[in-house]
Amino acid sequence: MNLRAHGRHKSPANVPAPGDSVLPADPVAAGVAGSLPPADLQLPAPARLALTAGWNLAESLALPVGAYIAGERLGGQGAGMAAATAVTWLTAAARKMLTGSVPGLLMISGLVLTLQTVLVVATGSVLLFLLQFPVANLALCILFARTAPTGRPLVAQLATEVVALRQSSVAHPGLDRFFRGTTWLWAGIFAASTIGLAVLLVIEPATVFLLLSTVVTVAGVVVGTFLSILLFVRMMRRSGLRVCFGQA
Repeated sequence: MNLRAHGRHKSPANVPAPGDSVLPADPVAAGVAGSLPPADLQLPAPARLALTAGWNLAESLALPVGAYIAGERLGGQGAGMAAATAVTWLTAAARKMLTGSVPGLLMISGLVLTLQTVLVVATGSVLLFLLQFPVANLALCILFARTAPTGRPLVAQLATEVVALRQSSVAHPGLDRFFRGTTWLWAGIFAASTIGLAVLLVIEPATVFLLLSTVVTVAGVVVGTFLSILLFVRMMRRSGLRVCFGQA
């Protein structure tokens, strides 16, 4: 005799019924397209990364230098400093109107140039013109040091803007410590540059000082960049973070 079940068979708990949407319990673990593991960092494709960094550096460095050279040839040092400052703030205003925000590197450039221009234009003194170099480094030292112990260290902001570094919404302790430590590192580098330039200003003639100030500035940037990269690699190894590059 054939026996027929008079009720519907119950589906196993892990088998979805017809019509139910099938969603993984953990989209990250399931490899949902476009998402990253919480501990990963994302950078744009190398070509786009170079374009983003180059654009930010051009705005904050190349444009002011070009404006200074043009202004200096037309009206002297004061005119050159005023032209560089004006171009920087005009660029910041254009950025604000077009994107709704102003990059931190551009703001730093504008503030430092404004301080330098005030010293040069207000006095016309050669000594104060030379004094602008250690004063500018001191201002950068204070700026980095003020943000280092806060929840928004300046290096973190610059990494987001200059190289378009992206991380998950969940803050990673190792990455947070790296940004704070690196911000203190740059504050120390600018402090050392301030002291070195102040000593050179006292013991060297103006022409030699201008040459050595360039050497000190470039050396500080190179050393700071090298140490920052070393600290970043060390942090990644200890924290198990991975850097992922986006598609071109």
